[in-house]
Amino acid sequence: METETTTQSYSEQWYWDERYTNESDPFDWYQNYASLAPLINLYVPHRPHPVLVIGCGNSAFSEGMVDDGYEDVVSIDISSVVIDAMNKKHSDRPQLKYLKMDVRDMKVFGDASFDAVIDKGTLDSILCGSNSRQHSTQMLEEVWRVLKDKGVYILITYGAPDYRLRLFKDSRSWTTKLHVIDKSLTDHQPLETSKWELTRPVPLDAEGSSVESAIGKSPDVHYIYVCIKDESLKREADAA
Repeated sequence: METETTTQSYSEQWYWDERYTNESDPFDWYQNYASLAPLINLYVPHRPHPVLVIGCGNSAFSEGMVDDGYEDVVSIDISSVVIDAMNKKHSDRPQLKYLKMDVRDMKVFGDASFDAVIDKGTLDSILCGSNSRQHSTQMLEEVWRVLKDKGVYILITYGAPDYRLRLFKDSRSWTTKLHVIDKSLTDHQPLETSKWELTRPVPLDAEGSSVESAIGKSPDVHYIYVCIKDESLKREADAA
């Protein structure tokens, strides 16, 4: 079990450098690519435009995307240790690019550089650290900036709508859809056994209160927020 001190360290570079120095085997937070592929395919078309995976760690997720036909997958992480290891591991696959970067400051990328940004636990890690609200807002603003208009930010998280929706509202203008996936789902368990179909959005009102009536109280799921960048909403807000 993770201690509170360890959890608070999730937002710190030194913690991840140390962890990846000692743990080199691939590890996927929350879900692997195979379990999420139907949803990724739904919102991220197979075309030669770049996709960004943030906080990639030593996950096989980006590799799974390329195996599935995505042609340009850029992965970033705050840990130079893991980025060096992943570049070495995938040196023969030009479709996979790994860069050391802090997701709160992605100035290397120009505005509107990506069709999609995929986040499997990075926002959660930042929310564990100090000044979490400020840093999470910085991160979401950077994600919004590097996305093309109508591009998607796909967040896989343990965070329920009542808090995550407030974070989205405080950063930029998003149109948000919610999907859920059972935490216990594995490669060996068919998708049909899920209590709620992965590719079917869960009814979502502004406060997230509609979710409980749809999937029950305290469901054993990971929440997947599909946040669509909508510059027209920003213009309306600026004009108001």
